[in-house]
Amino acid sequence: MDVSELLSYTPQINDAQSSLKRRKDTKSSTGKDMLGGETPQRKQSRFGPPLEDQKQSVEYIDGTEDDGQQDNTTDIARILESADSSAEILIDDNAIRKLILNFEKRAYRNQEMRIKFPDNPRKFMDSEVDLHAAIDELHILSTVPEHYALLINLNCVKSLLSTLNHENVDICVAVIDLIKELSDSDGVEDDELDNVSIFVDALLENQIVPLITQTVDRLDDSIKEESDAIHNSLTIIENILEINPSMYFEVANQGFLSFLLRRLKAKLPFDQNKLYTSELLSIILQDNDDVRKLIGDQDGIDIILQQLAVYKRTDPGSPEEVEFMENLFNSLCSSLMLSTNRDKFLQGEGLQLMNLMLREKKLSRYSALKVLDYAMCSDDGIENCQKFVDILGLRTIFPLFMKPPKSNKLIGVSEDTVNGYICSIICSLVRNCEGQQRQRLINKFMESNMAKIDRVLELHFKHLEKLQIVDHIIDRLRDDLDVEATVEQEDEFYMKRLDAGLFTLHHIDFIILELSASQSSIKQRILQGLNLHRGSVKVIRNLMREYAGHIGNTGDRSREQQRIIHLVDKF
Repeated sequence: MDVSELLSYTPQINDAQSSLKRRKDTKSSTGKDMLGGETPQRKQSRFGPPLEDQKQSVEYIDGTEDDGQQDNTTDIARILESADSSAEILIDDNAIRKLILNFEKRAYRNQEMRIKFPDNPRKFMDSEVDLHAAIDELHILSTVPEHYALLINLNCVKSLLSTLNHENVDICVAVIDLIKELSDSDGVEDDELDNVSIFVDALLENQIVPLITQTVDRLDDSIKEESDAIHNSLTIIENILEINPSMYFEVANQGFLSFLLRRLKAKLPFDQNKLYTSELLSIILQDNDDVRKLIGDQDGIDIILQQLAVYKRTDPGSPEEVEFMENLFNSLCSSLMLSTNRDKFLQGEGLQLMNLMLREKKLSRYSALKVLDYAMCSDDGIENCQKFVDILGLRTIFPLFMKPPKSNKLIGVSEDTVNGYICSIICSLVRNCEGQQRQRLINKFMESNMAKIDRVLELHFKHLEKLQIVDHIIDRLRDDLDVEATVEQEDEFYMKRLDAGLFTLHHIDFIILELSASQSSIKQRILQGLNLHRGSVKVIRNLMREYAGHIGNTGDRSREQQRIIHLVDKF
């Protein structure tokens, strides 16, 4: 069979296919199906005629119905060529001007009709549908970020943002979705990021943050489309912060931080939007003392504690809710890096809540240890340390010190990390407690035949062994170098030692020095333990001198450095 025969070949239609074809022909010619019922008619779309009527149909011609058949390969080639040509849409300056002009005309027309017929929706409904369609047409602009400067010059950004105040929520939802796409830097080439940055700057200049927050307050979380719009609104803010990280405080101060706190405080069921809210709160609090001060001034510490109180006796119900809880804990820890927020944490009974979490043995206790570590460290944690002893926190923390919780994969915390938090908390207590509270702490170490002193020495040798292994590896790396290690290489070596447990070992050895200076009987027990395990006082002294050297010698750090050196000389 040659090529011409193949092209003219007509497959035979069996009885079932022939019957089916006759039924289709009967239905199309009579408007009724074989049972005599009316053929269902297509519904008219609220945004225009059915999609089928807007597209050019392509008819497949069966060889059985055309006696003078044409070459099918020619038809297919023509159809493919037509499809390729229609897919190539040129987006130049003129096309963009037309799109923007069309949008502004539709927006003006809709506004005009709403003013003219405020009580007759039928009169302005068509103009609203046209406006929605014009907004949808603007989505293609997200594919040409090199033309964003033209959008700004034509005041398109201002026009779009003014539409966020529209009475019809569907229009607001469409605009939010459009701005989300235009501000998204994912997939944008590096040489075009500046164009996205220019667009983001224009959004900020036109007060995008307060406009977005006001619009979201009008939306209903229980309606899917509006809930998606809330998520897109949060994405817009994240896009802005990703492009311009220096704007954290400006964005937070324009009402976004108070908006996040309101969303957390609202009695809404847990969903993806609530998770996203907690994530953005955690992000804007990182490395920015101005935002940390702002959250303290807006009672954000109390709001976070109220949200965390739910997990005091109840575990999160899903992995997403676990992430939500961890975001809140991280936000609290970031806030506590500012000294004034530690006072608010103390006044808001944050210590009591964390202590209860430790007793309840739920998932929250792992992160509660982290919060206590942040709240009690350094000179700013003195009052929290004193209060922790007063609320009987020693009864909670020392059982964990003697037998720490196992690692937890759901939260992603290892046993070494948990040990690090506990040792850091006890180190802060030993360092900051004074008077009666300090005596109660010392008595705690002396009870049960000084079992806790033995535990301190056990942890010292455990972490020292890990550190020595890494030190041998570093020594071999130094030997392989042809020249002396650079400053960058030495910093890298030091980071490797910290990862091996040097930081926790410094805390443990600081506890040893403080306890030895506080009670002669404790010092004697420590020296006995070192001799029993062939330990060395010299090793502890060298480690603590190294620790003092890395602290620094300015301000409060200078006093801490002198204190450590004094304890080393006394040991």
